[in-house]
Formats: sequence, C-alpha cells, structure tokens
Amino acid sequence: MIGAPRTRLLRGYGPLVAAALLFVLMASFVPTVGKQVETRTVAGAAADAASGGDAVSGTDVGGAGDVPGAAGSAAAVASRARARPGVAPGRVAGCADRKAQVPGDPYSPPCVDFSGDNGGATSKGVSADTVTVSSRILSDTQSFLDTITQLTGGKITTSAEEARRTFYGLVDYFNTRFQFYGRKLKVNLFDGKGTATAELLGGGQEEAEADAVKVAQELKAFADISSFTVPYADALSRRKVVNIGAPYMSREWLTARRPYAWSAFTDCSILTESTSDYGNKRLQRRPAAFAGGSLKGKMRKFATVTPENPWYQECVDAGLRIVKAAGNKIDDRIAYKLELNSMSNQAANIIAKLKSDNITTVVCGCDPIILIFLTAKATEQDYHPEWIEIGAALVDVDLVGQLYDQDQWSHAFGISYNGTYQPLRGSLGYHAYKSVRSDEPSLILADVIYYQLYILALGVQLAGPNLTPENFERGLFSYPGGTGPAGTWAFGPRHYTPTVDGREIYWDPKKISPQNNQPGSYVESMPGRRFKANEWPTGDPPVFP
Repeated sequence: MIGAPRTRLLRGYGPLVAAALLFVLMASFVPTVGKQVETRTVAGAAADAASGGDAVSGTDVGGAGDVPGAAGSAAAVASRARARPGVAPGRVAGCADRKAQVPGDPYSPPCVDFSGDNGGATSKGVSADTVTVSSRILSDTQSFLDTITQLTGGKITTSAEEARRTFYGLVDYFNTRFQFYGRKLKVNLFDGKGTATAELLGGGQEEAEADAVKVAQELKAFADISSFTVPYADALSRRKVVNIGAPYMSREWLTARRPYAWSAFTDCSILTESTSDYGNKRLQRRPAAFAGGSLKGKMRKFATVTPENPWYQECVDAGLRIVKAAGNKIDDRIAYKLELNSMSNQAANIIAKLKSDNITTVVCGCDPIILIFLTAKATEQDYHPEWIEIGAALVDVDLVGQLYDQDQWSHAFGISYNGTYQPLRGSLGYHAYKSVRSDEPSLILADVIYYQLYILALGVQLAGPNLTPENFERGLFSYPGGTGPAGTWAFGPRHYTPTVDGREIYWDPKKISPQNNQPGSYVESMPGRRFKANEWPTGDPPVFP
C-alpha cells in the first residue's frame, strides 16, 4: 500500500510515459548542466580475440555475390563507383577466422573483414572516419531520476554520472567490436529545448521541432538515439535523420516514416495482435480460474486499461477488431492520462469502475507507474482480478513486478517478449561494458543502454561501407537474427522493431529473482517455448501450478 507521505512526495512531478523507467535512464546520459554540446570519438580497446570457426566466403566490393553482414551488392557497387583517386577500392569479405562478428554474442551479425576505401562522405553525418550520432538531454531529466528513486523506495536508482560513464563505455565497446568500415561512432550530446513532461503527452511540438532542426542542420547527425517521444521522433524522421526509440508505435506509423524511424520497443501492432490471439485462444469464454476472492471461478469479463494517447488508442482499436472477429468481446475499455500527479485518484476511480462492473480479468497495457497505484487501490477496495501482462513498458521485468502489491500480482500472468532473465551484474550489457572498462563501475541497468546502441551498431555494420539511411534499412532487413536475453530479434519490411515472438509467464511472489536475488520473479509456464502472434496454443494457460 502506498502511504500518504510517499503519495505527497510524488505530487508535482510531471507525467511518465508507458516505458517511463527506460525513458528516464536513456535521457540521463549526461548531467543536465555543463557544455551545450559535448563531442566524443572513442578510440577504444583491441578487438575480441578470434575464435575458431569455418571460413565465410566473401566477394570484392561490387562483385557478383552478397557478403554476409553487409547490405549487399547494391551498396557495394555504389561504394566502388565513389572510390577516390589513389585509394584502393574497398573490399568486403567474410572473416576467415570466425563466423560471428562477436563470438558468444547471441545477437551478433556475421563477421566481416574490410580493407580499402569506404567511400568517404556517403551521407549526411558520415565521413571517411566517423558516423555522427546525436543524443538529446531533456531539462526535466533530474526530476524523473528523483521520482523513480523515491517511487521505488530506492530499489531502482541511477545517477547522471553513472549513466554517462556507462554510455561512453558501451560506445567504446561497439566501436571496437563491430565492423564500421574504418569509421567510428562520434557522439554529440546536446541540451534540448524540449521536455519529457510536454512531449510524452503529445505536446511540446514546437520545442521538439527546434531540437530536430539542430540535429539535422547544426550537428548534421546521421542518427539520433534519444527519440523517446513521438513529437521528436516524427520531427527527426521528416528531416531524414535515422532515429531509434519511438515508444510502442504501430507498424503503420513506423512504416510511414521509413527508413528513418526504428525502436527497441515492441511495436504496438505486435502487442495487440499477440495479446488478442492469446486472449481468444486461452481466456475467452472460460471461468476466471486465477482470480481471487469472489471473482474466482466466475465467467470472465474483460477490461482494457491503456493511456489515452491517440496513437495507443489506435492500437487498442486494432486489437478489439481481432477480438470481435473471433466472436468475442471486451466488456470495458478504460483510458487514463499519463499524469503522475493525478495517477492515485485515477487509479482509485478505475478500480471502483472495474469492481462495479464485475470485471474478472484486466488486460493492462499500462505504464509501470500507474500499476503501483492500481494494485494498491485494488487491495484497498477488496478487489482481486486476474491481471493480464502484455509484455509492454518493462512490466514483465522482475525489478518492476516487485514494486506492485504482491497479493494482487500473484494473480498476474500473460506474455513477455524477453528471454530468460540474467543477473543485473551478469547481463550482456554489463559484460560488454566491463570488457572495455574493467576498473570502472557501470550503471546497474547497463542493458537499457546496450540494446539501444545495439540496433544502431547492427544497422551501421549491415549497411556496408556505403552508409546511407536506405542501406541502413536494407542492412537491418538482411540481419539473420538471434535469440537471447532480449528475446528473438529480426527485422524486415514493415518490421522496424526487433521483436519476433513471446513466451507465457506468470508471477511467483516467493521465487527468488535471478536479477537481484530478491523475492518475486516471473516464471515461464512452458520453458523454452516461444510463440508468434496467431500461433498461441489453445486451452487453459498452464500457470500457477
């Protein structure tokens, strides 16, 4: 239960979006004070030692075949055509000593060797030596950092200095491990005019536009890795800057902005299609076997709870069409404002309506913060429904699940797109950082930054030496994919996020989490099995054995 002092503390802070924790961390790469623009090119350490493996055949740039790990012969021909006088034409080939660019990395692209001319300035923000990347610092970052620390009772903490150090260390890692064809990522960090408070609600367009103009015209960046608000991502796309971060946008939204808009977040089209298929096959027209109190065993009545932002409501519309087409229905549809200072009152009203309408099963496409209030208010009002986890907004992470009322969350189950959880200090991101900065502490949630940079690094390597936004897209579409702690990854036409499939999970409040060795962890109901949308099995979920 959230006590009065804690509730008072939260009043006055701005809204948090559906993936608030991630947005906050990514916005806090550097302190909000200091130089207006900080430029860094990281030389980095030596590459990983080669591991054994079969040779991968390659071709000269412009040859007849395509090379694994490069965008292919179209890019190669263009690169050769631009070879500068007196400089040997570039040569791209598969590595003779290993198949994977980074041995042991489940998401590694195929290994590529390169020599010769890379074509120089192939696109805005690209030179013979560097790929210019921007990252925006929002003025209300520190407020969000303080809010997260207080709201979680110190369970999730960070500092701007930790995040900045981790960020630069990971840039070091990708510059030395991946094949960037003689170039290195050069990061420009700048103080933006925009604020998360306005933009996460769909406002702040003028400030977001001004920041995008700065990125495109003054910094001349090829890519931006801080596009965590819709106005900013949209403004960057219109100015032809590759951007990574748009949160849970639809397949249609991302495709309309191709080849510029990408995201590490699952697109909401996959969320709605998979959740609707899961509900139709495993939950609809069955009793609420996993509810508590008087709701247990009653025929299920469903409600959706989602932010009121129009781009999220469009995805709810799409999901409801799938449910209706199967002859099923959702009984209540509830939207709420992403305003932290009103979330406690909103939660009380939402729970009162759900209870009054005898809703047994709550499908919550919620941000992680309002669920703290919703679960507390549900217990206050003696309401114990099933909570359906849809795999959005970090809610399927143990550290976040531990924040909720545990009596309520012991009735939570559904879908996660992640893989098996790792210890925070044993994750891929943490080990990547330590491989280049073994004597420096990193951000405990290093993976947050690691996977964001990973998409950028994949696109730059897979584009080949002729780096353009179009070849960045072509390269990611050629990515062979991989499965690991972040789930199954792949890209393709109309697929601008890496998510491919999900697994079924349920919450066990007594299980010790591998992430932090504390009670409370998600458990796979069918270990090792993953399902795409429209592939979920029929029958009652084998959860809470």
